[in-house]
Amino acid sequence: MVRGRRERPVKGTGVVGYAPGAWDLFHVGHLNVLRHAAANCDYLIAGVVDDDMLEQAKGRRPVVPVHERAEIVSHIGYVDEVFIETQPDKLETWRRCQFDVFFKGDDWRGTPKGDELEQRFADVGVQVVYFPYTVHTSSTKLRRALTLLESPAESIEQVALES
Repeated sequence: MVRGRRERPVKGTGVVGYAPGAWDLFHVGHLNVLRHAAANCDYLIAGVVDDDMLEQAKGRRPVVPVHERAEIVSHIGYVDEVFIETQPDKLETWRRCQFDVFFKGDDWRGTPKGDELEQRFADVGVQVVYFPYTVHTSSTKLRRALTLLESPAESIEQVALES
């Protein structure tokens, strides 16, 4: 864990929030999630998913290594603490971090994964709060743009069709 600027509130005196993410190729959508999360709690922990877990979940390694992503996120003014996630069970993360609110993108709302997450957290008194997904920008789109720059034979139209 990387400690941030503020002291963690004593249990019961403030709301501790947790916002997990890859935070790879950091962009304004990431900043929006952290901004919204910080506005909904007194102390914000940003979870940074490690490289192996991202590769397992998404089928590719992140562009920026985990310790560099953690360093970047730790310097965002909204973040009070950074926790590097090395296992996929969010309930285990809760046991280690002890947060009151879990923040997630609204692309999870109403999905089987989101419903299960809400139920598991409800059992331990954690509220799940969803934020709007920033549609106009994503790490996936940035990665495609970088790929296009690296391989000029591929046309911009082909990449646009994949979006």
